[in-house]
Amino acid sequence: MTNPFFGFIIKATALFVITFVLHLGVLCLLNKVLFKDYIVLSYAVNLVLVILVFGVLYLFRNKYKSQLGFLFLAGSVVKFAVFFIVFQPLFKQDQLISKLEFASFFVPYLTGLIIETISLSKWLNKLE
Repeated sequence: MTNPFFGFIIKATALFVITFVLHLGVLCLLNKVLFKDYIVLSYAVNLVLVILVFGVLYLFRNKYKSQLGFLFLAGSVVKFAVFFIVFQPLFKQDQLISKLEFASFFVPYLTGLIIETISLSKWLNKLE
């Protein structure tokens, strides 16, 4: 039996790479600067946070089985805190958060949220 955590890391990394390439493709089609708005940092930080949150859930899967949903929500709070501590000051340097800046954070955040939710749902169904 394979370790679900390592499988998740591979799936999450692959999905983030695919989403990153698509995101750059859209920026290219819109004739925008590709590596602006901290897009690489955003994808990297979001991927690391998604892996960390899932890893914590995996570690506590037996001890806190009934509270895993709350731990998942706490992970989302941590990700938003990282946005407000790290990214918002970077984006607001010009006193404005543009749509492209918002997308450079929100697209990888949403990608992580989707893969995390789907993987956690499948994984929890197998635990029961």
